[in-house]
Amino acid sequence: MCSSPLAPTSEAHVDFLPENKLLLNAVGEGIYGFDLAGNAVFINPAAERMTGWTAQELLGKNIHNHHHHSHADGSHYPQEDCPIYNTMHDGIAREISHELFWRKDGSSFPVHYTTTPVHKQQQLIGVVAIFRDISMQKQTEDSLRQALEQVQALSEKLANENDYLQMELASHTGDVSISGESEPILRLIQQIKLVANTNSTVLISGENGTGKELVARNIHKLSERSDKPLVSVNCAAFSPTLLESELFGHEKGAFTGATTRRKGRFELAHQGTLFLDEVAELSLEAQSKLLRVLQEQEFERVGSSTTIKVDIRLVTATHHDLLKRVQQGLFRMDLYYRLNVFPLHVPPLRERLQDIPTLVSHIVANLNKKLGKKIKGVSNKGLSHLMTYSWPGNVRELQNVIERQSILSQGQVLQIPALQVDTANAVSTHGQTLEQVEAAHIRRTLQQLGWRISGAQGAAQVLGLPASTLRSRMKKLNIHRPS
Repeated sequence: MCSSPLAPTSEAHVDFLPENKLLLNAVGEGIYGFDLAGNAVFINPAAERMTGWTAQELLGKNIHNHHHHSHADGSHYPQEDCPIYNTMHDGIAREISHELFWRKDGSSFPVHYTTTPVHKQQQLIGVVAIFRDISMQKQTEDSLRQALEQVQALSEKLANENDYLQMELASHTGDVSISGESEPILRLIQQIKLVANTNSTVLISGENGTGKELVARNIHKLSERSDKPLVSVNCAAFSPTLLESELFGHEKGAFTGATTRRKGRFELAHQGTLFLDEVAELSLEAQSKLLRVLQEQEFERVGSSTTIKVDIRLVTATHHDLLKRVQQGLFRMDLYYRLNVFPLHVPPLRERLQDIPTLVSHIVANLNKKLGKKIKGVSNKGLSHLMTYSWPGNVRELQNVIERQSILSQGQVLQIPALQVDTANAVSTHGQTLEQVEAAHIRRTLQQLGWRISGAQGAAQVLGLPASTLRSRMKKLNIHRPS
């Protein structure tokens, strides 16, 4: 919106008389004087320095068209939208901090400026714009904003990890190591060492209480990811809706109760290991999303469309027969084959009774720290009771029995009473003679102990007999070790 330069006698020059120019030229802010057509009638040296335009080049010309013509993104800035132009028409002063001016060389700088109407005899005759370069201020603000965002992100990450680690610490106090000398356990330990330093997905199977999570922890501990987090999720502990949020996280407002953004376990396990316990309990929808993460190593939080990339090693566990659940239509076949890359089976305690003395030693040592006691061990009779029980609850049940007796005991040696026989797994003796019952009991004990007769972990000690007496009874009852 250009017009011809004002004549020297124009009323707009009234406020820029020589006696005022000395003061205005000394000011550090840039100053422009405009007539009502938007043409420059005064430019001070500070404005020249900041814009690169000399007063001689701009006086009498439309300032907006020279260095206020475009937005930061390069799009056109109509003069009709300009606050300076608006003040020329309505006489209202304005203060602006979110725009920029363009220099003569084509570069730009952020400005803070005010527009003040100039009146003479109560009539608007022009506008004065005072501006300053706020590049350093903007740069400082941006740096502070970025620093705050980084601090917020780190705080959120640390808070999430702290909450998770507190839960993990509370739930795993008193865990025992994988210990034992039975053939099934030695074979399991060998397999753990073989698979630990790979990135292969591991599927751990076994009855409840056998120590599947302990196996997962040892896999992580021996892997190259051991310095990164091991994150555990019990898939059976959450409803399908909550489990999805637990695994993938959610944005604020994604659902009722989502008052803050939360990272899921996949994000927390980035570059580490994610352990999904009771993976068979996943809903079909969650199975589909898990399959995608395994295939593409990416996912979205609940309520977000932003894709998040992750690098995780997945270890899963279940007490179910997954293949049977596939046949029943309860588990995806493609996911089953993704998880079953390297299967591990944790044997039940009744198949490795010879490991009980070693397990008891570890459990007692941990309980002494937990309970502040000085228990030395279990009596021989108590140990015999432990080794003749069928252990439907496996190692977890053994831990509970030892802990319960440790709390009740006033001495340093635990006296374990005879445990109640598991009627669900007990062998019926109805219609059998006493010798048949005795033979079956001796044979079952020998099988559980790998046919070891004498020694600290032998059948003779478990049965409370001298080794010579046991051999004599075996001969009389025609009990022979299978070839």
